[in-house]
Amino acid sequence: MPARIDWFYIRTACTTCKNARAYLDAGQIEVAEYHDARKEKIGPVEALKLLEGIEQLIAIKGKKVAKYDLVKARPADEELLSHLIGPTGNLRAPSARVGHTFVVGYNPDAYREVFDQR
Repeated sequence: MPARIDWFYIRTACTTCKNARAYLDAGQIEVAEYHDARKEKIGPVEALKLLEGIEQLIAIKGKKVAKYDLVKARPADEELLSHLIGPTGNLRAPSARVGHTFVVGYNPDAYREVFDQR
């Protein structure tokens, strides 16, 4: 069965978002719920609320991938926000909720790891 993204936050004009979408399309990965970052601004308070029920955060910036176990060793909110919030003060795009995992950013290796677990 193909993997599924429960919640996906993207900007249509964003190159990184386009790469993430191409990866999902190639893998026939279904997206249940899309959110347009240009129309729906998600600030720090709302971004932290998105982590409710999340067990693992994978934050990608370029080739750097940071992984956090939010159940056993949840970092301080300030550290989480440094990965979640971009220079605009809103949630970085692309961001995706996949089961109990939240992924911020895009990297094909990190996406493979998330979707190969499903």
